[in-house]
Amino acid sequence: MEEMETQSPDKETRTWALILHLSVLSGLIVPMAGLIVPVVIFILKKDQIPGLTPHGYVVFNWMISVLIYALVSFILIFIGIGVLLILVLAILSLVFPIIGAVKASEGEVWSYPLSIKFFK
Repeated sequence: MEEMETQSPDKETRTWALILHLSVLSGLIVPMAGLIVPVVIFILKKDQIPGLTPHGYVVFNWMISVLIYALVSFILIFIGIGVLLILVLAILSLVFPIIGAVKASEGEVWSYPLSIKFFK
């Protein structure tokens, strides 16, 4: 039997997908940049690099999900569990984009766990 060869995304797609995932972390340096930079990258590159679209959807799903989870966590601060949820959310917001970037550099689209699927 012949092994089926899978087409790996080209280097440019992998590079921009990696940058897109890591751009979420830019908010650690400049407030609100983690929300703006991924959108700008996606808008500028989506037509030039069609393989970037699934990565953009994964990132946007996570960004929207994090905002919802943060809002719920802040509300739950009043019953005590919100602080723990915010800490967990902060850790996941660091870890998931890094894993997504590593997977993107390998040519794989990795859907972040716990993200709500707004875009498919």
